[in-house]
Amino acid sequence: MSLKNPAALEFLQSRRSRPAKTLIAPAPTRDELLPLLTAAARSPDHGKLEPWRFIVLEKGTMPRLSALTQTRGVALGKTPEEIAKAQSQFDMGHLAVAVVEAQKPSEKIPAIEQTYSAGAVCLALLNTALAAGWGANWLSGWQTHDPEFCRLAFGLQDNERVAGLIHIATEGTVPPERPRPDVAALTEWVVE
Repeated sequence: MSLKNPAALEFLQSRRSRPAKTLIAPAPTRDELLPLLTAAARSPDHGKLEPWRFIVLEKGTMPRLSALTQTRGVALGKTPEEIAKAQSQFDMGHLAVAVVEAQKPSEKIPAIEQTYSAGAVCLALLNTALAAGWGANWLSGWQTHDPEFCRLAFGLQDNERVAGLIHIATEGTVPPERPRPDVAALTEWVVE
């Protein structure tokens, strides 16, 4: 039997990511972060493959990731502006969780469903952090799609890629509301 949870529904209907650049210290401690990771791991996972894992990036690793972004950006021919924008999430970051998609061989579960599961984990972690009172933002960027950056930064294997970097810390400022999708225009009802 399903139980109604009006507070959860109200939260989901009004949730708002907090821009990473507005997040300030403190970030969650390991003890505060573990329940958030546990909740995110309850995401849909067809076949119970767990086609994802977490890498927690604490403040001390951010300068290394920023420097690596600079190095890889130059190697890839990125503009100084593209490099600076990609570095900013590490230069200002306090804590981020890399949600790593780790494809598993399966005759029953297509790769795309494993990708969806990793994305669901990203959203669940984002929403869980927000519900727990933290500011949080889901970021990626060209560097997270660069296999060499991911290998050097996170030790990723060939079957792994970054689904998202979930930045979590204290909300510094309340962001303004932004326009939301017109759900009625995006919805089709099929009755027969």
